[in-house]
Amino acid sequence: MSNPIRKAYVIAIIIIILIAAGGYYWYTTTRKPPAPPPKPIILGTTDKITILDPAKAYDFFTWEIFQNIGEGLLKYKPGTTELEPGLAESYTVSEDGLTYTFKLRKGLKFTDGTPLTADVVKWSIDRQMHLQGDPSWLVTAFVDSVEVIDDYTVAFHLKKAVSYFPALVATVPYFPISPEAWPWDEFKDATVGIGPYKITYWERDVELRLEANPDYYGTPPKSKYFVVKFYKDSSSLRLALEAGEIDIAWRTLLPTDIEDFKKMPDKYNVIEVPGPYIRYIVMRCNQPPFDNVLLRKAIAAAVDRERICRDVFLGTVEPLYSMIPKGMWSHIDAFLDEYGEHNIELARQYLMQAGYNETHKFEIELWYTPTHYGPTEADVAALVKEALEETGMISVELKSAEWATYAAEYIAQGVMPIFLLGWYPDYIDPDDYTTCFLHSEYSPDLGVFYSNPRMDELLEEAMVKKTIEERTPIYEEIQRLMAEEAPVVPLFQGKLVVVTRIGIEGVVLDPTMIFRYYLVYSVE
Repeated sequence: MSNPIRKAYVIAIIIIILIAAGGYYWYTTTRKPPAPPPKPIILGTTDKITILDPAKAYDFFTWEIFQNIGEGLLKYKPGTTELEPGLAESYTVSEDGLTYTFKLRKGLKFTDGTPLTADVVKWSIDRQMHLQGDPSWLVTAFVDSVEVIDDYTVAFHLKKAVSYFPALVATVPYFPISPEAWPWDEFKDATVGIGPYKITYWERDVELRLEANPDYYGTPPKSKYFVVKFYKDSSSLRLALEAGEIDIAWRTLLPTDIEDFKKMPDKYNVIEVPGPYIRYIVMRCNQPPFDNVLLRKAIAAAVDRERICRDVFLGTVEPLYSMIPKGMWSHIDAFLDEYGEHNIELARQYLMQAGYNETHKFEIELWYTPTHYGPTEADVAALVKEALEETGMISVELKSAEWATYAAEYIAQGVMPIFLLGWYPDYIDPDDYTTCFLHSEYSPDLGVFYSNPRMDELLEEAMVKKTIEERTPIYEEIQRLMAEEAPVVPLFQGKLVVVTRIGIEGVVLDPTMIFRYYLVYSVE
């Protein structure tokens, strides 16, 4: 016979468990957001947060969030590419360039209360190397080990001397994180930081709320509250700005939208600066047909960059004649010097030398991904096809694949002999635009499969030289050799474009591509 008291007790326990479980689900997935903070700055974007874990996140926008809630041992001065102390107050470099020793600021803590120490820095870097996430190569390719000297002194021992290591230290994979918030052996979303802002609310793909971090050591944010709202497409983003739902539209407006907002200067500010992200054509160099340099040179001569920039992007991007973008030291217009612009006659000469003519055409499949780079990508591919076929000796079939297949399968497997790709910088240095494409050890990762001992030698020499004055002539030679052999063909360089309503100030855009929310404020 059952005991009614015991039965009631068991039922009560079950109800409590169900309520707790249901409450957790409700809290983490569908809980009603708290009341909005008073007078926040509201930014709208179509970008997405992938994962709030610096050991896994390897995309532009998620890094942007980390730049506002976290910080590196070094950081960039706003509006410049000049590094300054961040969580570390100073550092020294050994005579052989293999050891960088950082002195941490004392008394700093994460938003969960965990103190910043040398042990935390070592744990964060060791975790990157252990988990082997997408951005981990920025650490594992350079760092041999991390040593704790004392509570506030930490040393990085490098595998080889690289003069741009300070620029690497300023990237998100090197950011110290709280061991109390992230597990050692798996990736995890966590909202703990140590930067100017702290996260107070996050609903994925809907809204992110930030509040000034009272424990941040530096200058407090200009606006105490900052909100990011996520939109499904460019049209929704535009409508939100026009309706007054947001103060700032960031990055992903269509070129036609940008032109429209420029016509309303009494309502909106359109801010444009050259951006360090680039678009280009890749040709697989280790197999036919593009193991023939004449065919690569024909492609390089025939492309019509100016038309792409004018007709597709309405001038919101600019032609690029090197993989090193304009505005970065050592840039030269190497492809313009080598081929001119849209030089059909020169392209025909290369094609004829390779054995092609009007009756025996060079037939290729040109691949692109239809959504990853925005709705204009099909138009870019169509104009590349048109320019190449203008030679009368090339026949182009356009093919496409969604990004997951395009990047993870087709590039690595060599399915696409010629394809369109884009590059956002990992760190601000010419090395980031050259070594991964042109060095024989790394170029297969991006589908280039280019190998030239002289190029390897130049790239390795540029890594170890210590000054810009020493490195510049080496990178100039690298660019000239790249243009001569054309394993990749630069197309255009993007601009950073932000549209704000009148009354929003403090927007600082620079080649680092870091949008510093903490500098933005309203004058109303």
